[in-house]
Amino acid sequence: MCTAPESTDSPELPYGPRLLPWSGQEGKPCYLITDDHGGPVSRLADATESIQLGMGGELLVHARELLPDTPRGELRFLAERLAEALRDALRVAESRGQRLNRLN
Repeated sequence: MCTAPESTDSPELPYGPRLLPWSGQEGKPCYLITDDHGGPVSRLADATESIQLGMGGELLVHARELLPDTPRGELRFLAERLAEALRDALRVAESRGQRLNRLN
């Protein structure tokens, strides 16, 4: 279920809502509201974040190899994939930052 959190400082939710590594309908952020940090959706989100970051790293290595002598069409495709990977990495960073701030 994708929902926008009403507040990240809810006294009923010890962990607060978690920004998930995927978007909901119309590209809106998806949040998980739970009191179980190790639940199935949390584990799926952890695995998805790990895959997204790993793919971004592999894409960066590939980009470094391609850049010197690559035709324009391939560079455009590469730039689009790099932009997607950056978007995913920024979402992961935002989600983890929100969770770290709640620990302080």
